[in-house]
Amino acid sequence: MENQIDFIYCIVEDILKAIKHKEDKQREMSDAEVITQAIIAMKEFGGNFEKAKRWLYPKYIPNQLSRSRFNRRLHNVKELLETIFLVLAESFKQINSQSLYIIDSFPLAVCDNIRIPRCKIYQSEDFRGYKPSKRRYFYGLKIHLMVTQAGQPVEFFLSPASMADVDALDGYNFNLPPGSTVYADKAYNDYLCEELLLDTEQISLLPIRKSNSLRPLPAFVSYLQSRFRKRVETSGSLLEQLLPKSIHAVTSKGFELKAALFVISFAFSCSL
Repeated sequence: MENQIDFIYCIVEDILKAIKHKEDKQREMSDAEVITQAIIAMKEFGGNFEKAKRWLYPKYIPNQLSRSRFNRRLHNVKELLETIFLVLAESFKQINSQSLYIIDSFPLAVCDNIRIPRCKIYQSEDFRGYKPSKRRYFYGLKIHLMVTQAGQPVEFFLSPASMADVDALDGYNFNLPPGSTVYADKAYNDYLCEELLLDTEQISLLPIRKSNSLRPLPAFVSYLQSRFRKRVETSGSLLEQLLPKSIHAVTSKGFELKAALFVISFAFSCSL
């Protein structure tokens, strides 16, 4: 674990230096230390910042902040977190020589179904969703994830649980090299989106076809789809292993920030 801490801190510090990030020299705890502590909390302590704080003090981060100050600082570096993930994603794309990617979504429940009427973070039917693979309803968000064929995350975003996967195609940036291929399951069949991506970005979106599809795919493509689909499912399982039974948050912004941090910590795990 000590090597992980050093690795994460060095990567974060190098990225902040590369983008010429400036901060007050009088700060007792730097932004790199705040981000490192948050990522360690996700990776090792189920998102519990206080446990990570006690573990890192005083050997690794001697100058600690109070809980409220740490939370404020963490919300203030949200854009830096996005930049760090984008840098990691670019490195994953560069080593993905075959330019194969897979997309899928995963449920992120904010509470048990029995507690939905008492939920204060979200209060709308938009956040009630259904996951067919698990045959269960849930209340919260969806994590929409794009990974390489090695399972490394390159894009993600959050949406209300009720959003259909096919509608979530508009949320992906598809910032991929020309000639890339993106595999998906049956829920992502959208002929218009496939044509636009191919014509404008030279990206082939190939979801698994339904039995009554007007555009069936060759048998070898269907085989490759089923083979590579297991990769994103494995990545989803590894991500779910990082998630605790319930993410402690007081506000929707705090819940979404922690969800994003779990994905970023998963990206660091893939870098080790």
